[in-house]
Amino acid sequence: MPYLQFKQEEIEEKGGLHTAREIEGQPVLWQEVYNLILSQKLCIQKFLSPLRANADMRIILTGAGSSAFIGEASQGIVQANTQRITQAIATTDLITHPQLHFLKEMPTLLVSFARSGNSPESLAAAKLADEYCDNVLHFVITCNKDGKLVQNHLPNAYHLILPERANDKSLAMTGSFTAMLLSVILISKIDLLETLEPALKVLINEGRDLIGRHLPRIKAISEQPYERVIFLGSGPLLGVARECHLKLQELTDGKVICKHDSFLGFRHGPRAVINEGSLIVYLFSGDEHVLLYERDLCLSIDADARNIPTISCNHYIENLKNSVLDVTFSEPAGSSNELAFINATLVGQLLGFFHSIYLGLQPDNPSVSGSISRVVQGVTIYPDPATCLADSRVSSWCNKHSEEQTCKVL
Repeated sequence: MPYLQFKQEEIEEKGGLHTAREIEGQPVLWQEVYNLILSQKLCIQKFLSPLRANADMRIILTGAGSSAFIGEASQGIVQANTQRITQAIATTDLITHPQLHFLKEMPTLLVSFARSGNSPESLAAAKLADEYCDNVLHFVITCNKDGKLVQNHLPNAYHLILPERANDKSLAMTGSFTAMLLSVILISKIDLLETLEPALKVLINEGRDLIGRHLPRIKAISEQPYERVIFLGSGPLLGVARECHLKLQELTDGKVICKHDSFLGFRHGPRAVINEGSLIVYLFSGDEHVLLYERDLCLSIDADARNIPTISCNHYIENLKNSVLDVTFSEPAGSSNELAFINATLVGQLLGFFHSIYLGLQPDNPSVSGSISRVVQGVTIYPDPATCLADSRVSSWCNKHSEEQTCKVL
């Protein structure tokens, strides 16, 4: 069976079977995610009833790495759908500075994103939320039913365990990222879930179109010796741009340096990163007003005498002389389609996958040095002094920083 234009035996030989299968399988996975959440709609509504009843309840979206970027991409949409203050705060920030992020007397819904559910930061962040806040609900969205985030039985928790197809076997998160991103948006509109089905169909059709019709050109572009790739997006697509940046950088083992920014933010200094070996990927908004700002930057970059090649996703801008690819869809989605932006993630995944092979790496495990791994390694969780003063043994450890004494908080 072919995957992303490779025969199975060929892609197995190149060490990319899992990644190829997981990228290509996303449209099917998205339908499975919708069906799963629809089947649990009443249970989810019941669990979230305190959120609907309390206008002061705050939502924190958290995870580490790609899982944190899910929160960044969905934060504005979740806030608009729930009408509750919503913040995306990485677990890596929560565990080092919990006192700056948790508010003791503010009811909090902590939404944790986790592919494996075994990240030390995810477990510690959930525990710290219980310690720092008087009233916490945990909504765990995970791809692994056997992960510690599920097995540790958090109090006041709902576990949404996604279909097995979402539990990527490869190093880089692909299907797991888009499945969890789709999940949180669907859940944020759980009372009106069925109204999102038409938008889901557009998302699925566009994903298939991208993996089908646009694939040969994306592959050809990926087989070029770029030194730097810059992803630009606005609103929810800024979080997607960050994920695309990480995906290409991970899959090329850091041999290609990547950058992400908003279209407007890029003007304020970061534009200096562009050199003759750069490729810029525009992740355009579906909002016509936002496009006015994005178009201005594109025209400015296109006038650069260095002739920087660009890719346009989701919108065609006339007269861009340096455009090497326009990824447009037959069913253009306006700003009202709050799922359409998810497809832009596939552009970064495909560029990363094909460029990884071009560099002679194995996409399933591209890290030659072993410096990155599927589940983060080497992270030690230290006791938080503010929450363990009652325990004299822990307090002594915290105060003296003794190497002889140890304690575990999980």
